[in-house]
Amino acid sequence: MRLRADNEVCEAHGQCAMVDDELFTLDEDGYIALGDGIEVTPEREQAARLGAAACPMGALRVE
Repeated sequence: MRLRADNEVCEAHGQCAMVDDELFTLDEDGYIALGDGIEVTPEREQAARLGAAACPMGALRVE
């Protein structure tokens, strides 16, 4: 499973980081910092899905 972010859509609400602040790393301005995306371990899949669902802008996707 891979977690990706659209940084042009992200508005730094931080809802994803409230779900899991280690999985959803934010930069110094509060924007998601996933680069080209990250691999998610099976143990963190539920947190990845919940964090993506928590984004009010729909900037996160799980593939």
